[in-house]
Amino acid sequence: MSELRAVALICSLKPSPAPSSTELLASQVLDQLAGHGVAVAPPIRLVDYDVKPGVDADMGDGDQWPEVRQAIRDADILVFATPTWLGHMSSVAQRALERLDAELSDTDAGGRPAMLGKVAVTAVVGNEDGAHKIIADVFQGLNDIGFTIAAQGGTYWNGEAMQGTDYKDLDGPPEPVAVTTANAARNATHLATALNSRQYPPY
Repeated sequence: MSELRAVALICSLKPSPAPSSTELLASQVLDQLAGHGVAVAPPIRLVDYDVKPGVDADMGDGDQWPEVRQAIRDADILVFATPTWLGHMSSVAQRALERLDAELSDTDAGGRPAMLGKVAVTAVVGNEDGAHKIIADVFQGLNDIGFTIAAQGGTYWNGEAMQGTDYKDLDGPPEPVAVTTANAARNATHLATALNSRQYPPY
């Protein structure tokens, strides 16, 4: 059986090298995955790329989505990480889902969409509420595209309401977050291993 691979798509609004709570939580998921023997690719902070709006695999005119797309296609596990803004996922995260929509029309000889058989987990941070709704929206979108959702595959941190502490300001992950992150990574690894050995049947 080939080695499992994972990549994190960081949908922060902050370009590198600005510190990012979103990237921090995603990196903690990746560390847990690595602990289960999963090969981890460098995380992709999407705002660092010129990703054009649209729903095609390549929008041309300098569009850098094809590079991001290839990294996702090369992985067995996608960690989709987004901050919370005004109670919703970031605009960068929404654009990523819109661009992934093109994968529905890219099918193999069995009629299966390109992303079928890949596993997805989410990581959401914010100093306001909204994480549960964001996870639900992200998972619905990724499931439509063909990703399989790991059991308890969403980890998140919401800061106390009406204050400005960020996840990256903490001394470390609170125990409930650490446990949830570990569970998501363990379940994702188990599911990806199963799908790697027995793919979905042809359409």
